[in-house]
Formats: sequence, structure tokens, C-alpha cells
Amino acid sequence: MDSGTATAPQHGLPVDDERPTLGSATRRAVRKAGGWTGIAVAAAPTVAFVAANAFGGLVWAFLALAVSAPVAFGVRLARRESLREALIGLVVAAVCALVAAFTGEARAFFLVPTLLPAGWTLAFLGSVLIGSPLTGLALNRLSGGPRGWRQHAPLRRVYTVSSLVAAGICFVNFTLGGVLYLADQLAAMAAMDVAVMPVPFVLAAFTVAAARRAIRRSAGPDR
Repeated sequence: MDSGTATAPQHGLPVDDERPTLGSATRRAVRKAGGWTGIAVAAAPTVAFVAANAFGGLVWAFLALAVSAPVAFGVRLARRESLREALIGLVVAAVCALVAAFTGEARAFFLVPTLLPAGWTLAFLGSVLIGSPLTGLALNRLSGGPRGWRQHAPLRRVYTVSSLVAAGICFVNFTLGGVLYLADQLAAMAAMDVAVMPVPFVLAAFTVAAARRAIRRSAGPDR
């Protein structure tokens, strides 16, 4: 995350202390994810893999992925998206393809994305238990919070709640993904992967807005 003050614009996240609506947070989240075009480009390798597998089997799926993943990488760079995020997308596609090739099953392409939310669930819950919620570590500087935010009760409460919400979202993602994986529902797994792309940004938008509101209130009426 980039650092910033409580009033500086930061990559489409809310910059004021007002409570965002679900619609406004979602719009900001979509912009942060590159807009609907950016989401479509990021999802293209997965969609190409699933569509080619339905059309001609696993070999065709690998060929479609081999073409679509580099093209998506190039388009993201041409759109001036983050090089790091574009590289991560390319590496994730490669890892998923290797898992599918190793197992010989098309559904194994989704094995890593299905299991990762379980790890994130444990990470978010563990961070709350040790008093250092992950959303605070990731978003406090962006929110303009003090370095000692762990001793700032209202601010720590915001990060604790948002980390618990994140844990719940990850758990639901893991559970639903597991059900679809066991049922071998490739199209549904691809649709779910696309649908959840803006979710982390929506949660970040609400967390930043709530954190800034907590900071403003604790500063008193003269701030």
C-alpha cells in the first residue's frame, strides 16, 4: 500500500471522513481494480482456460492460457497498470497451469485459488488474536493513523472489525470454492474468481473511511 495523509487522494480509495455507501465504495473499488476493462483483462486467462477446456479439453486449455496470459500481461502494461500486479497475475496463471498439468485435471487450475482463502482466514484471525490486525498493518499509513495505532483504542477497534470481516469473507470464499471444486464446476469457479476481484478494494475503502473518522473524532472538535 502507498502511504499518505488523511486528506491526500490515494488510488481511488475514499479521501474523506464520510461513511461511504456500498455503491460508492464499489465504484471506487472497481476503479482501483482498473475499471471494468481492467477486471476483464485480468480475468481473460482464466476465462480462456475454462472456455478452451470445454471446447477441446485440457491441451486446448493450456494453449489458450499460453496465448491469453502474455497478451493480458501486455495489455495491463499498455494500460499503465502496476508492473508488480501484472507480474503477479502472470505468475499466478503459470502456477495454476503447472498444478493442472501435474494432476492432469482441469479443475486443478483452481486448486491454489481455492486453498489460499483458508490461509488468509487463519492469518486475519491470528493477527486479531495477537493484537495486530492485518488491515491495520496494511492500511494505517494510508488512513493517516499514528504509528502507535495499536494503543489507539478506537482505531484498533476499526482494524479489528475489518480484519474479522476479511476473515469471514475469506472463509466464505474458501467454503464456496471448495464446494464448487469438489463438484468440478469450472465455469462457476471462474465466475466466482471474477466476482470477488473488487471485494478487497471495497473492504479497504470502508476500512480507510472508518479509520479516518475514528482519527477525526479522537482529535476533538477543534481539528
